[in-house]
Amino acid sequence: MIPILELASQYKNIGQELEEAVLRALRGTQYILGPEVHAFESEFAAYNQAAYGIGVANGTDALHLAVRALDIAPGDEVVCPSFTFVATAGAVALAGARPVFADIDPVTYCLDPASVERAITSRTRAIVVVHLYGNAAPMDELMALATRHKLAVIEDCAQAAGCTSNGRKVGTIGDLGCYSFFPSKNLGGIGDGGMVLSNRPELAEKVRKLRDHGSAKKYHHEILGTNSRLDEIQAAALRVKLKCLDHWNACRRQVAERYHRLLSDVVEVPQATPGAYHVYHQYTVRTARREELQAHLMEHGVASVVHYPVCLHQQPLFASLQIPAGSLPESEKAQREVLSLPMFPELTEDQTTTVSKVVHQFFGAPVGAV
Repeated sequence: MIPILELASQYKNIGQELEEAVLRALRGTQYILGPEVHAFESEFAAYNQAAYGIGVANGTDALHLAVRALDIAPGDEVVCPSFTFVATAGAVALAGARPVFADIDPVTYCLDPASVERAITSRTRAIVVVHLYGNAAPMDELMALATRHKLAVIEDCAQAAGCTSNGRKVGTIGDLGCYSFFPSKNLGGIGDGGMVLSNRPELAEKVRKLRDHGSAKKYHHEILGTNSRLDEIQAAALRVKLKCLDHWNACRRQVAERYHRLLSDVVEVPQATPGAYHVYHQYTVRTARREELQAHLMEHGVASVVHYPVCLHQQPLFASLQIPAGSLPESEKAQREVLSLPMFPELTEDQTTTVSKVVHQFFGAPVGAV
């Protein structure tokens, strides 16, 4: 089986350094907000050219605390994509606000600025932009739209560590950038973890308080916060992995280029947003025969995953919003057609060739096309 993701090779390459970092954290015995967390916050912020980094427990908390830092509350609306993971809109709902779903661009899978503008009302407070599959959303257009309507912008960068938009790292263009370090991400930890980036000191300070029971000083609680602190051991591991991120992303792009060359004659291959440095967290193709192709791949030893089979506006969680089918046609079409193929930095040329041959066999294309 060619897996969708394989972490054993990564561990083989950096395992000794990872183990030394974890042992360093264990021996240091400062397990909560200790030197590893502080160092990683500084290093990750510097890597992204952001002023502030605040480590949190996971990517979902990063989004939720970013929403709360903007004082978004019940009665407010936040525009976000429907074609994404549930945490994007769930963070809005957890704050008591109403997610308002906008459609995507059918080529990039990121928010369509025209659809966002149609979704804005007098109650809209912010836009949550998702850099889906490792591709940057059209930030220049979305930021201009936000400025025109006086809206805050939260960037969901869970799948886009190292991605840039017109030369700027995503997560630093809007008001707040939110990252997940779930193990499968481009920069993945050895468990859960997350980060919020910002260039606005007042927002960074608010997130810092929110992650630690609303406190800037122990036992002095200024606002209602929660317990969402990045773990010291995770930070130690992530410091090791951050040094590899650019190389891993370059390898992902090489894998994507091979796939482009081998598959573009039989399926619709992913395309980067103009001005984006796509980091291919997923390599997602699309075809109207998605279910049949997925079954064929599995039969021939190739794993694949659908990201995402049900749009958020069609999830039972958001049924109370009463959004009729057909309201977001591009999102609904994508959910029926997208299929993610194996993608990780260590994927070999032989493996990508095998995947491509199996895909060509399904479509009846000659093997010589590969």
